[in-house]
Amino acid sequence: KKICGIVLVAGMLFAGAAMAGEHPGQAPVTLKSEQLGTGKNTVVVAEAEVSGKESVVDDTPVPKASQSSKPDVYENGDAVEEVKIADPIEPVNRAVFQFNDKFYFWVLKPVSRGYGAILPEPARVSVRNFFSNSKMPVRFVNSLLQGKFKGAGAELARFGINTTIGVAGFFDVAKSKFDIDPSDEDFGQTLGFYGMGGVMYIVWPFLGPSTLRDTVGMAGDSFLNPLSYIPPFEVPIGLKVFETVNKTSLDINAYDDLIAASVEPYTGVRDAYIQFRKTQINK
Repeated sequence: KKICGIVLVAGMLFAGAAMAGEHPGQAPVTLKSEQLGTGKNTVVVAEAEVSGKESVVDDTPVPKASQSSKPDVYENGDAVEEVKIADPIEPVNRAVFQFNDKFYFWVLKPVSRGYGAILPEPARVSVRNFFSNSKMPVRFVNSLLQGKFKGAGAELARFGINTTIGVAGFFDVAKSKFDIDPSDEDFGQTLGFYGMGGVMYIVWPFLGPSTLRDTVGMAGDSFLNPLSYIPPFEVPIGLKVFETVNKTSLDINAYDDLIAASVEPYTGVRDAYIQFRKTQINK
């Protein structure tokens, strides 16, 4: 037994010496940290640096950079809004988006193009001015609610000038002669100004992209729009359709350009809308 034990130990020593000769002394492994990405989405990657022909990589999982559990936000004074709005009903939204897309290319765009061929552009601009002037109460009230008294005053001045000198608002004399711009406020922006997030993304048939906050805002604005109270019920709907056709005819390729510039049309329109509303609230 003693002889066998001595032989076994000698064999192990011999094998160890052979392996050491085949793989000479190896330099220690050092780890170098490298950051990939920008902004909040930064990932720390560990890279092994080894002297010699072979490199050894530590396969120990590397913890990700610490990230806040709170959603990304943007701020403007007291206003706080989510940059990325949840889309929990995306399958439904995508179906409605496809419907709206087909409706635009098959109905709205051809009708708007024919309407534009019949009515010259100056006349269509005057129609747009009329609808804008009629919505003065929406912009005026929401300017007051946000404490933007200069904008509210501008709206009163514009309405007085355009309704009289501008012939019921068909001509924007306040802008062309007095350089008074509209305030461009709505109830959705007011809710965002006081910190309400978009909550969730919604695509409405015919109306297009929106959020839960902006949907509430549209309902609130409808009560401030004088054209909503013209009887019977079909008249306000007809006026809205007419306004949409007129507006589309003045910028017939806006939607086409957005779709062409998007890798994926649905997400392109969604992201563009969210960014647009964020800019409106922040201004």
